[in-house]
Amino acid sequence: MKILGNKNAVLPIAIAAALAFGQQPANAQGLFDMLFGGGIRHNPQSEFPPPPKPRNVQPGTGGGVRISSPTYNTYRADKLVRVDFKSLLPAPPPATAQDAAFVPSVAGSAFRDALAGLSDYELFAEPDIAKALIAYYSANPDFIWVTGDAPNSRAQDAVRVLGEAASYGLTPADYAVDVPATTASATPEERTKELVRFEMALSARVLRYAHDAQSGRVDPNRMTGYYDFPAKPLDLEGVLKTLAHTQEVRTYLESRHPQNPEYQALRVELESLEASEENEIVVDPKLLLKPGESSPELPKLLTLIARNLDDEMGGDYGEVLARLGKSEVYDPELVPVIKAVQKRAGMKGDGVIGPRTVASLAGTSKADKIEKVRVALEELRWLPSDLGSPRVFINQPAFTASYIDNGEEKLKTRVVIGKVTNQTAFFYNQIKQVDFHPYWGVPQSIIVNEMLPRLRSDPGYLDRAGYEVTDSSGRQIPSAAVDWGAYGAKVPFSVRQQPSEANALGELKILFPNKHAIYMHDTPQKSFFERDMRALSHGCIRLQDPRGMAAAVLGTSVDDIAEKLKHGHSTENVTRVIPVYVAYFTAWPDMSGKVEYFDDVYDRDSKLMQALDATEAARAPST
Repeated sequence: MKILGNKNAVLPIAIAAALAFGQQPANAQGLFDMLFGGGIRHNPQSEFPPPPKPRNVQPGTGGGVRISSPTYNTYRADKLVRVDFKSLLPAPPPATAQDAAFVPSVAGSAFRDALAGLSDYELFAEPDIAKALIAYYSANPDFIWVTGDAPNSRAQDAVRVLGEAASYGLTPADYAVDVPATTASATPEERTKELVRFEMALSARVLRYAHDAQSGRVDPNRMTGYYDFPAKPLDLEGVLKTLAHTQEVRTYLESRHPQNPEYQALRVELESLEASEENEIVVDPKLLLKPGESSPELPKLLTLIARNLDDEMGGDYGEVLARLGKSEVYDPELVPVIKAVQKRAGMKGDGVIGPRTVASLAGTSKADKIEKVRVALEELRWLPSDLGSPRVFINQPAFTASYIDNGEEKLKTRVVIGKVTNQTAFFYNQIKQVDFHPYWGVPQSIIVNEMLPRLRSDPGYLDRAGYEVTDSSGRQIPSAAVDWGAYGAKVPFSVRQQPSEANALGELKILFPNKHAIYMHDTPQKSFFERDMRALSHGCIRLQDPRGMAAAVLGTSVDDIAEKLKHGHSTENVTRVIPVYVAYFTAWPDMSGKVEYFDDVYDRDSKLMQALDATEAARAPST
């Protein structure tokens, strides 16, 4: 995609805007770095110069207080409970013949007769499933899975589906049920007890399967504040009612899974991976090697390059590879080879061998791919079954945003996402409006963590830099009139930057209201889009092609967007229903169904694997 500009083209504008408010050039550079995420200077200093000791800090406010980002929690899975069958058990026999006259007859009810076999049965299930079992069988006292003295065809279908759970990235042991064998030695009483216990166990595991297929095995919102998903309610009693009145058990249970092409493509990929052989040459995926350094991994990488040489590459670099192909030292003669390989893979040819270079040559190991696909299948169960059309799909690890309509990717653009210290959340919402030449409402976290230290020593800083300060009643006040030193983590003022060439949001933003204050927007910092690793923002999504995305969601042309931008600040509502997914998938299929793999920039996959392990441990039979 065409690069829209570079930092050198924008920098004079930013400095000019700062000078217009009476700021010196050195401070304009600091303003630029603060607004656009740094990257101009190559020193470890803060975006703001260290301030002197805060003035007039009141006791208890704490001059160094910061607003913290969400954290990752040690996942606690729901503990299983023993299903209490007491309410289902038949009443004790009447004490006298006279009392017996008032007891309703249960003669002929095989199910009611069998319930006594549950008196000492230990079946463990999730609390909501245990409750649903008792509620359903209290209202519907009959077998679902048993006919006569054996499991019926409905049960056979259910057991088969549960046994195929691995094809969906689920763990079959979570749904395992012992099927009663046909034994001539069992007494009728023993057989009845065995069947009623099988009935309850299969219903409990079918409900677990239906829940997991629809919503996933873990509650993502418990893992971290970076995850934000609405609940996907499931009528557990309704599931059993449906299964009791249909012979299409497989069809029904499989319908609980997401019904979108992406989910199916990931399942196909999982099956293909498990049937494939491991990579012959496996290179350390975290390899980082600069010219002059050495590593035993380098010959593996050079072997892969030599194996895939075409005529052009062979003519240019065949001799060097033949001579240095076994070297563990990254000789300067090898740098042009690596640069050529990087450029061919669509990366910036910097000659530094890092994880992305290794991934492009050696790929991801089979084990890592399988884990990524299983993680992706779990995450996809958190989203709606039908992703909607049209939709906007942002995949953070891929650093891309796409506008998809009627199964076609109409627009795909590079994006910048939040830094590891300012991570972008994982959620979905609906696009509501586009703002042209927007104001930038500075988030409280930036006011407190980045502006406040400067303001304590220079309270008029915001006045000179083109910001508006308002109090809780909406009254605009000079920044210089505020005693910033009196505040810590709670600042009772709002700060916004006026529309301008130097505005941090650029010429437009696309809003989908959410509690994380995340949206898509333009940026003056165009050079960031040239990088391979683009986790560089404060958390919002910066678009390389903001006009193209605005035109897509508004259903108009890029020329029309350009015309609207000529008329200053304005807002236009999006009248169609367009869901937006601010997603996080390290394995994701393209529109043809080919699954691509990406680096786990926030290390979230390992957090999810920990949660899945905790869930499996809680479900273990010993629980």
